[in-house]
Amino acid sequence: MRLPSRTESLEFMTKTLFGFAKISPKPEFFTDAQDAILDIVDITRAEPGCIQFTVLANADQGDIFLFEEWQDDAALKQHHAKPYTKAVMENYDHWLAQPLRFDTMAKLR
Repeated sequence: MRLPSRTESLEFMTKTLFGFAKISPKPEFFTDAQDAILDIVDITRAEPGCIQFTVLANADQGDIFLFEEWQDDAALKQHHAKPYTKAVMENYDHWLAQPLRFDTMAKLR
């Protein structure tokens, strides 16, 4: 069985963009970090191009996760340029124990 080449694999990719974020706040800022992201959920979901914006937490380990799906990279970039998103990120500069990890991916099929 022959595996598809990278070029052939790209043909199966959808146009939507998925984002996965891991947010690791300092213990004393966990509630602040969680509230900050929860405060922008509804407004983010109403943005053009936002398909999904879900906040998850593993409070036992002190991490918050985001699962996002966007129409395309332009929609995600517009979200990151919003004043409310920038405000959360500015707070995270002080609240996080380690840098925010954000990975983007495309669905292959």
